[in-house]
Amino acid sequence: MGARMWISWSVILLLGVCVTEQAYFLEEDFIESINERAKTWKAGINFDPNTPKEYIVKLLGSKGVQVPNKLNLKMYKSGDEAYSNLFGRIPRKFDARKEWRRCITIGQVRDQGNCGSCWAFATSSAFADRLCIATNQEFNELLSAEELTFCCHLCGFGCHGGYPIKAWSYFKRHGIVTGGDYQSEEGCAPYRVPPCISDEHENNTCRGQPMERNHRCTRMCYGDQEIDYEEDHRFTRDYYYLTYASIQKDVMTYGPIEASFDVYDDFPSYKSGVYEKSENATYLGGHAVKLIGWGEDYGVPYWLMVNSWNEAWGDHGLFKIRRGTNECGVDNSTTGGIPVVY
Repeated sequence: MGARMWISWSVILLLGVCVTEQAYFLEEDFIESINERAKTWKAGINFDPNTPKEYIVKLLGSKGVQVPNKLNLKMYKSGDEAYSNLFGRIPRKFDARKEWRRCITIGQVRDQGNCGSCWAFATSSAFADRLCIATNQEFNELLSAEELTFCCHLCGFGCHGGYPIKAWSYFKRHGIVTGGDYQSEEGCAPYRVPPCISDEHENNTCRGQPMERNHRCTRMCYGDQEIDYEEDHRFTRDYYYLTYASIQKDVMTYGPIEASFDVYDDFPSYKSGVYEKSENATYLGGHAVKLIGWGEDYGVPYWLMVNSWNEAWGDHGLFKIRRGTNECGVDNSTTGGIPVVY
């Protein structure tokens, strides 16, 4: 930010006027500068350039980006007897949407709204996918991001962020009910935070709005009221971090997982290709998404991810991030759990 701009903001603040810093990294000039430097991916307009910086930062609610250490090393899963069922080498390309075509939730792009609940979306969505796979499509619906966000008080801070590993722990201890998207009335407890969409004037409905306040935990079914709340809970038998070497084996065996990574100011404008952090990019926060596969683009290995910023963002709501170099901490920050099937 130039000196003149800095002085003007300082004067406004001294006058006692409440201001919101515009997200400089959403401006066309900044996006063009990304494309001049980036070699493996393309940037484009995903958000209104007038969007406040704080709005983008609010979307980043994962506190699960980390480096293995002595405190959590025992929680890293490196092997599983079920992995022995994988014949031959790990394929160069894998897409869970194609492997389990009848599991409709795997490729579903959701919208967390004006709430830092990415950690809840990524984990509950991956758990739903895994349940579908484990039951041979007998279970084929979403699990409640609403319940997880606002009832798991040990997971973190609701709309202000949470720990993905603690979400999986919640699934093991408490279980989670079904619940679809906003106003869907699908499942027991649908998501109650409205999506961030563009109105008839092309203005984002969340722009300028305060972050969603944490909801009161509702321990009853208000979506499909014929569902019994207690009986609707689904559980995992365990919860774990994954070592880099076990990620692909675990996904091929059980299904999608949660992945966290550090977000820098170039990422919100991702459009296509394999994302790599630009040189001198500025850190914004930690984010959680769902990992559904991998592959290579022009020799560059990647993870295939499903975001929760709706289908208008990125590549129809998905993105690729470089694999094998711990890009933005992603290779060390994946979590999962195995569903209990009765």
